[in-house]
Amino acid sequence: MTTALAEKTTLDTEPQCLPARKSIAPMQRARDIIVSIPADFRLASGEALADPVIRARLQGRPGAPLVIVAGGISSGRFVHRTETNGSGWWSGAVTAGGPIDLDRFQVLAFDFAPDGPTAPATPLTVTTGDQARLLALLLDHLEAPRAAAFVGCSYGGMVGLAFAEAFPERLGQLVVISAAHRPHPLATAWRGVQRRILQLAMEAGRPEDGVALARELSMTTYRTPEELDARFDTVAPERAGGRYPVCDYLGARGRAYPAVMTASRWLTLSDSIDRHTITPEAITTPATLIGFTSDRLVPIDDMRELAARLPNLFRLVEAPSLYGHDAFLKEDAFVADVLTTALNDIDPKES
Repeated sequence: MTTALAEKTTLDTEPQCLPARKSIAPMQRARDIIVSIPADFRLASGEALADPVIRARLQGRPGAPLVIVAGGISSGRFVHRTETNGSGWWSGAVTAGGPIDLDRFQVLAFDFAPDGPTAPATPLTVTTGDQARLLALLLDHLEAPRAAAFVGCSYGGMVGLAFAEAFPERLGQLVVISAAHRPHPLATAWRGVQRRILQLAMEAGRPEDGVALARELSMTTYRTPEELDARFDTVAPERAGGRYPVCDYLGARGRAYPAVMTASRWLTLSDSIDRHTITPEAITTPATLIGFTSDRLVPIDDMRELAARLPNLFRLVEAPSLYGHDAFLKEDAFVADVLTTALNDIDPKES
């Protein structure tokens, strides 16, 4: 058993992305991969997915070690800026010369189920274990018996834990950022209110308005009180019912969300977060954990418990951040430093 090494880091200023070094190896063009799901595949609930395919994206150096990357429920296969999709959701980490180096690795990112044009109008009961089984089908299609690493943030970290528990022989190492072995009850309470708002809007025939309003509420749980206090003045509108400055910000975030998330898919994935549970002692994959002491959705004590129970912990690294749960998207330099250390020992000949 590896001794847990908890490191505490102070972040005094907002870090900037590390500059990418000049590419030294040819990268393959990012390509989408569409894999058919077997007709007899069933979720743990017994339900079937309406969309018959898994959608993923592969890029990086051909033949290099494979690194799987997954983020929150709003993320997907477009992890790096590409010629077809503008900026990816984690381009600060996944880039040539970056901590998840496209000159050194092949990077695989995928869309969480349910997805696609045939996604059901009503929510499904999907577990992180279901997502892990779908990922295994994707690796089978790629003829990749083993990935060098899985780097998962937020919901993606939960899926990474579930994958490591179910398929230990298929993973070289695991990096989990802002995710634990179970959801915290307070976070479940917040998400439960969001889901009920959304369900009421759906019953009223206004699903997109429900998605927007629920998203506004969720944004207040991703960030910290200190950040919102620094950014917004409490200036009252002229009349009751008007918007305060912080409400304008939340409204803009909410209005943008229905374009990337349907009501039923959000209900499904939000519920999947709260359904997540794994047994840390069952995970034998070497693991690095990154947690933020200001994260209210995944309290640092939950990550410390996960660290204490993992039989093969490499290290737990903690840091404060102004950005709370969203720190994995904002604290680029800090996350890059930990990722670089974690992935440094991957054998370049591993495939």
